[in-house]
Order: sequence, then structure tokens, then C-alpha cells
Amino acid sequence: RAISAARGFFHFLLLDGHITADPSAQLVAPLAAQKLPRFLTGEEIEQLLSAPDTSTVKGVRDRTMIELLYATGLRVSELVSLTMAQVDVDQGVLSCSGKGSKQRRVPIGRSALQWLQKYRSARRHLLNGKESDALFVAAGGRRLTRQNVWAQLKKHAFNAGVRGVTPHVLRHSFATHLLEHGADTRTVQALLGHSDLATTQIYTHVTNERLRSTYERCHPRARSTAITPDPVTQKKRV
Repeated sequence: RAISAARGFFHFLLLDGHITADPSAQLVAPLAAQKLPRFLTGEEIEQLLSAPDTSTVKGVRDRTMIELLYATGLRVSELVSLTMAQVDVDQGVLSCSGKGSKQRRVPIGRSALQWLQKYRSARRHLLNGKESDALFVAAGGRRLTRQNVWAQLKKHAFNAGVRGVTPHVLRHSFATHLLEHGADTRTVQALLGHSDLATTQIYTHVTNERLRSTYERCHPRARSTAITPDPVTQKKRV
């Protein structure tokens, strides 16, 4: 901000004729530190998944949404735009339209598939006799919005005692957990729908940080500074 203000000030002086050259032209702004994405632990994921009351139709719907967000890494905009026809339960795959209208196919895990099947059977109770091609609907068949998903997720996260949960945090968790378990960055890039590999590689920094943290916490000598003296060097000089 200071550099931006200086550039603006000197540009004004230059235009007003007070100076003949802009001394701020050679200033280089420092690169902002890239914030590492937040992700949930496996335990937090399980707590969140258990939060919806699945004895109700809306609870089954919400559980299915959370399962699908974590199982596929979809953006919330991609989730709410899904139609019934885009989800192939038999093949265990869905098709979605990402940024720039780029189409991609994403596999669906077994747990998410099971909840999708339950939800598809219960979905008609939300339609109340109306027609809708939207996969996730509210009462009356209205397609859920991004704001609806955020609100439901926030409610269930609060009830589960898990802080800082958003749809994008589930997307971060999807990518991070894949890399932690051996997936290569190119595969994760394709699953996330990233056009630039550099966008995906931020998750490798997250896993490296976690590896370092785990190592320092668990290895008995990771934080030890003690050095055992070499007995040869301790002999008295003759």
C-alpha cells in the first residue's frame, strides 16, 4: 500500500509539472506471502458428516451434499448446477461444467454413491409433485443456491463443533487428503478442474508443512539440540 501511495503521489507531481521524472518508477513491490489453504482433518470430516439428521429428507439431502463435496472436490457453484442427468450412479461418475464452461468427469466414492442413492429415492418428497431437473432442491422443487448450501453447511459445522468450514474448505480437504495418500499432482489437477498446475501445487506445500509438523512432533530427536561429544576429542592432550 505504501508503494502504491508513493507511485500515485509522484505521478501527480509529474503530471502537474513539479518534477520531470518519476522516482517511483523503479520501485518493486514485494510479493505477498501466499496463504496456505485450510483443510479439515479426517476426524473433523467424520464429525461434519455425522451432523445432519438423516431421519429427515432434508437431513439426507444435506448429508449427500457434504459427502459429494468432499468425495469430488466440486466447487459449490458446480454442485448447485448439477442436474439429475449429470450423475451416473451406475458408473459412479458425474459430469460437471467448471470455470470457463470446461467440462470434466469426476469419479464418485462408494460412500457418496450410497448417499446419492438414498437421496434420489427421498428427493420426490421435496418436489411436492413439481418437476425439476436440479439434483439438489429445496421444498417445492426449487434449485438450491450457493447461499443455501453455505447456510446449511455452516449450521451443521456449528452442531458438529467444527470451526471454519466452507464448501471451499471441503474442496481443499479433498485435494490435500488425496496428495497425502499418494495421488500425483496431475491427477489432482484434473479432478479439481485447474487449468494451471501451479494452482494445484499449493496443496503440495500444505502436505509438506504437515509432514514437517508431524515429524517434529513425533520423532524423539527432531527438536533435540544435544550433541554427544566424540570420546576421541575429549581425551586430554598429552
